[in-house]
Amino acid sequence: MTTQVKPIPDGMHTVTPHLVCAGAADAIAFYQKAFGAVELSRLPGPEGKLMHASIRIGDSVVMLTDEVPRWGSLGPKSLNGSPVVIHLYVEDADAVFNRAVAAGCKVTMPLMDAFWGDRYGKLLDPFGQEWSIGTHKEDLTPAEMAKRGAAAMAQFGKKS
Repeated sequence: MTTQVKPIPDGMHTVTPHLVCAGAADAIAFYQKAFGAVELSRLPGPEGKLMHASIRIGDSVVMLTDEVPRWGSLGPKSLNGSPVVIHLYVEDADAVFNRAVAAGCKVTMPLMDAFWGDRYGKLLDPFGQEWSIGTHKEDLTPAEMAKRGAAAMAQFGKKS
């Protein structure tokens, strides 16, 4: 008898971040401390590098691999940054944000009550990955969000 293989494995979502890090094993330990990550798998490769690993943060899997420049696999530090922000929706943004800062994340946008109804802030981890942390606080109509957004953007144009 053959078993039908699922095209999307149990516990996985359609979109899964796959992070390249200089020091993926250290990144796993950091994400455990900062975000309560649970390690799911680890596949060591040559020269002490990780070929593949996966962690779970909340209900989502994040895959990791070590950067290997000769294979064209570079992390954000080697690339002088990344245009990607990984967003975490959590029950208590303040608690997770503060725990991540205590673990070593740098604040790039302080935690605030955002115009779209979330408690929201952004962090940069020691491996060059940017994270946003949010807790949804209020449901808004598109019109309410547009009005609040326009008011918030108008504040950027004002000089102090």
